Amino acid sequence: MRILYAEDEEALASAVTKILMKSNYSVDTVYDGVEALEYLENDVYDAVILDIMMPRLDGISVLKKLRAKGNLVPVLMLTAKGEVDDKVLGLDCGANDYLSKPF
Repeated sequence: MRILYAEDEEALASAVTKILMKSNYSVDTVYDGVEALEYLENDVYDAVILDIMMPRLDGISVLKKLRAKGNLVPVLMLTAKGEVDDKVLGLDCGANDYLSKPF
């Protein structure tokens, strides 16, 4: 299974990527929303993990652009934004699930 993981906190990104790879997932890790979109436009993934608060383009915008193009890849929002309104927005924009940090 191939996963794209977009997270701007490098230490967290490194730890989660190592855990996923140890579980036999293939993971591409990017550090901002623009990179995430570029990877999604140029490759096929089985799942995407998106942070919301990223530089250059936030995760909600990435998700909206992804869904607008008809890409139905499963998306998990993994973010520090844990208010009910944040979760509703993420799910309404097309996320398949929403997990708040710390997890």
